[in-house]
Amino acid sequence: MSETRVSTPFDARSTAADVVAGVDLTGQRAVVTGASSGIGLETARALAMAGAEVTVAVRDVRAGERTAREIGTGAPNRLIRVTPLDLSDQRSVAAFVAAWDGPLHILVNNAGVSATPEMRTAQGWELQFATNHLGHFALANGLYPALAGAGRARVVSLSSIAHVQTPMVFEDVNFRERPYDRLLAYGESKTATALFAVEANRRWAGDGITVNAANPGAVTTNLGRHLTEEDYANLPAYDFKTPQQGAATSVLLAAWPQLEGIGGRYFEDGEQAVPYRPETPLRGVADHATDPAAAARLWQLSLDLLADAPRA
Repeated sequence: MSETRVSTPFDARSTAADVVAGVDLTGQRAVVTGASSGIGLETARALAMAGAEVTVAVRDVRAGERTAREIGTGAPNRLIRVTPLDLSDQRSVAAFVAAWDGPLHILVNNAGVSATPEMRTAQGWELQFATNHLGHFALANGLYPALAGAGRARVVSLSSIAHVQTPMVFEDVNFRERPYDRLLAYGESKTATALFAVEANRRWAGDGITVNAANPGAVTTNLGRHLTEEDYANLPAYDFKTPQQGAATSVLLAAWPQLEGIGGRYFEDGEQAVPYRPETPLRGVADHATDPAAAARLWQLSLDLLADAPRA
């Protein structure tokens, strides 16, 4: 990275509430995907506590409504909306985009799936790549006019330390030629979400939209429901965070005033990540996840894959 690395007063122990202390988001509109539990719920809660109007975009509307009620009891801004969104279904993404009206100041691409058995969408796309990257790619592009219309907007793309496992295998992103490896597929999808931030920021910064990637760290949430005891036994010795701590970096990128104009970067533990080194395997960002050429190639590949996707 050639730019000056960004540091903040926050660290791995900071919570989302710490980040928004003193921040006023009154008048701003936010969308948080997958906000019915875990990190997404805490991200939505913190943004609402700072005064934003928050739309909880979820596959399970009942769970989203429970979240809205819980957040609404403590937030100064009672405008918590719940809207259905299934990121693995392009019709659902298109319907969400079509229904959106007015400016959008904050988009947090939080939802995701992890380590799933081999599953495919109606288009034959591998589910983790389709959900974690393609669904959010289509959502962000569809909402681009609303983001540009806000004057200044921020997009947060959730990645993971799992990205260090692999660069994009562009010739076989959907595991049609390779034997399916659910953990490798997850890692590749998170390389994709990091690269999305690089190219989206390059394309959109001139419209006042900044895009960054966030690694929330290791948090025990529903995201790990497909992991087995053997998987957990083979995991590195992570220092697990609470959901409130896991949401802190997302909220930092979405709301912290001092990051105005900062984009195209990868953050973790409340600051811009250092380059990944094998001797410190639990932190850092791999070169392949910030490579501008790979980011541009992924953007075009994503457009090509979505070209024939169904509309609402």
